[in-house]
Amino acid sequence: MILRDLLGVPELRLRLLVGDEEQLGHKVRWVYPTELAAPARYLSGGELVVSGLAWRTDPDDSEEFVAAIASAGAIGLAAGTAQFGLVPDDLVGACERHRLPLFEVPVEVSFAAVTEHVLTSVTAERISRLAASLGRQRQLLSAVAEGRALDELARGVSEATGVTCRVLTPLGTHVVSGPQPLSEEDLGRVITTFLTADRLPAVAGGRGLPAYSVFPIGPAPRQRLTCWFIVADGTWPDWEPEVTETVGELAAIAALDRARHTEGLLVARQIADDVLALVEAGAGGGQEATARLRQAGLDPHQPMTVVVAGFTGSPELRAAAAQILDDLAAQLAAPVVVSTMGAHAIALLPGSGDPTNAAIRAAASRLKPGLRTMRVALGVSAAAHSGMLSGALDSAQHALQMAELDQTPVSVVSGDEVTSYLRLLATVPDEVRRTFATRVLGAVLDYDKVHAAGLRETLETFLAHSGSWSQTAAAMHLHVNTVRYRIARVASLTGRDLGQLEDRVDLLLALHSS
Repeated sequence: MILRDLLGVPELRLRLLVGDEEQLGHKVRWVYPTELAAPARYLSGGELVVSGLAWRTDPDDSEEFVAAIASAGAIGLAAGTAQFGLVPDDLVGACERHRLPLFEVPVEVSFAAVTEHVLTSVTAERISRLAASLGRQRQLLSAVAEGRALDELARGVSEATGVTCRVLTPLGTHVVSGPQPLSEEDLGRVITTFLTADRLPAVAGGRGLPAYSVFPIGPAPRQRLTCWFIVADGTWPDWEPEVTETVGELAAIAALDRARHTEGLLVARQIADDVLALVEAGAGGGQEATARLRQAGLDPHQPMTVVVAGFTGSPELRAAAAQILDDLAAQLAAPVVVSTMGAHAIALLPGSGDPTNAAIRAAASRLKPGLRTMRVALGVSAAAHSGMLSGALDSAQHALQMAELDQTPVSVVSGDEVTSYLRLLATVPDEVRRTFATRVLGAVLDYDKVHAAGLRETLETFLAHSGSWSQTAAAMHLHVNTVRYRIARVASLTGRDLGQLEDRVDLLLALHSS
């Protein structure tokens, strides 16, 4: 019921003293009779406070009482006249200042009558909502039993509530995309909100940006990195209770769909285990492996990418890593073979090259807000056909080892990067690298400190231009003879011949180690 309904009850004979049309449209959640001077602690919001004003001993009491109950969320005050014969003007003024609707209760009307009417109306509405909720649940469960897809159920809920609902994963996969997928900017906001909010549901908002409400699917998840969630347009605290309940019911039904999906993955995992065992044995191109790949939906005659993933230092989370790879495959709209091996999860994905690597990096980076102290590392192989999957697996595992050396929350290293000398240096202890750099370049760095000769800069530019005098001079805006003099000084100080490849390599590594 709403406050305005009270004025239409003949037996209550209430008279409105303060309140406009907007205020009278507020919903009454409960009724709270009191004669306490400070009842705010007992209010939780949405109550109609009923009082005989026994707490009022002077006009200042009215201001304190009204301010307290208004700040606690009360939506109206029904004041009796038995104490003073009328409602005091100071109480009327306080209600006007705090925009709190005020009703006068005639002396011949008991507070019990007001309380009983409100409680009866509110309880009846709650029973009606519960019945409607149970009806919606039965409809949704019937739809699930009939085999209707989750996107069809979500579309029905969206139409019934007027609130567009989508189902997403933390990698940004749209399990249910709604009328259209979210933009990259909005996707980042809702994922960050889901992964970091202290409590769910939560609102992903922002000045000038559309607001979205985020609901967990299933019980409150401890590990949100692998959970689905609902993204609904709007701010859920502003919704009618029926809308919030309906979206919550969709979340419960989606949890069933998620569980069914997980059960299907467990069945597919046996196929994946068989494939990976054959690949490890070097039989990835054999007939049995080929048959298994086809069972998993992969074309053995097309190139595949091996991805190895894990939580650095947390082998117990390998199942979560496997779920992330399953989600990654869904993000790429690709069939997948996912297995676990030791502390890591391994996936075979169709496709290859920069687009696949870029998509993997973009999806994995979305997990960063939810990692806190954890780190996720992924190694990605180059493309390989079924007969070369054993080598691709080795490449991905080496790439993973490189990724695990990185201290960033999410690190993705491809097999091609393992061949880089910078990745090789990353595996060398800091103290060893600094010692090597000092022995090779120490004299050059000391000379620059004293003479500001620019030897290091010239050496870096010279090596970057493959030892070309003219290109180095042009890049540094120097005369070529100046470049020759400086490089000769570097050779003298280091004892290295820059005409020899081995010495150039030593100097290059020393520069990147200093």
